[in-house]
Amino acid sequence: MTWFEIPVNDLERAKTFYEHTLGVELSVHEFGPLRMAWFPMHAGAPGCTGSLVLAPSYVPSHQGSMVYFEVGDIPAALKRAEEKGATILREKMSIGEHGFVAHFQDCEGNRVSLHSSQ
Repeated sequence: MTWFEIPVNDLERAKTFYEHTLGVELSVHEFGPLRMAWFPMHAGAPGCTGSLVLAPSYVPSHQGSMVYFEVGDIPAALKRAEEKGATILREKMSIGEHGFVAHFQDCEGNRVSLHSSQ
């Protein structure tokens, strides 16, 4: 995987939400009718990056694919997400030797996950 897109209804609200929750800065780009806020990209780093996308054909959903963001402290990230309107769907839980996960519904209605090795 090299890229993901998360549909949004309000790009500024979603950008503020993810910047606060994940402690990152997103950059806004426009491509015709598409408005996007890109997550940081690090050339040669493991994993993938992506974007929030505002466009008529992009509809936020609680169903379908789920993106997992790597964080150092799941409870702290969940707290920050709640501060910006998230609904916690699953608190931090062990997935055995693969670490821990938690799930929340973001400010746009998308189901999103957090992962941590500790």
